[in-house]
Amino acid sequence: MQIGDVRIRLIQKADGILRAVASVTIDECFVVHDIKVFERDGECFIAMPSRKTSDGEYKDIAHPINSETRQLLQDAILEQYRNTCKNAD
Repeated sequence: MQIGDVRIRLIQKADGILRAVASVTIDECFVVHDIKVFERDGECFIAMPSRKTSDGEYKDIAHPINSETRQLLQDAILEQYRNTCKNAD
């Protein structure tokens, strides 16, 4: 799997822990939008796009099926997030 374009949209009113929203292009043929970047206690992490179910829980609507792919995706997104933050300063 090749992660191509990673686009970051910083959240200007970061009242909570949400810092940005990302879009990722995979293998130049598939895009995943609305991946959230959170920061808590100095640690950044991502959350895949989700929707609220009728019982009030949130379920991912797109997600990696193994930990290696999740780590690859998270590393690419957080690297671009940090670069975007540096350039915004």
